[in-house]
Amino acid sequence: MSDNGKYWFPAKRYGWGWGPPVSWQGWAFMLCWLAGFFVGAARWRAQHELFALFVAAMVALMLLVCYLKGEPPKWRWGKAPD
Repeated sequence: MSDNGKYWFPAKRYGWGWGPPVSWQGWAFMLCWLAGFFVGAARWRAQHELFALFVAAMVALMLLVCYLKGEPPKWRWGKAPD
């Protein structure tokens, strides 16, 4: 959870996982992550083994941040009926 008690990434309404960022910290991380991903992909695109390791590390980083700064993950079926 962030310092002000707000999640960076909300849980998806349907399924398991997280949705798009809802805070400026989440958007800043997402933009930096995307920039780093594209720079690294351009750098290692010719070296297939390093490219695969780079992509795996970037995905692991994204999942770790979503897990630490997002709502707790669980399977959701939509809004509960009132």
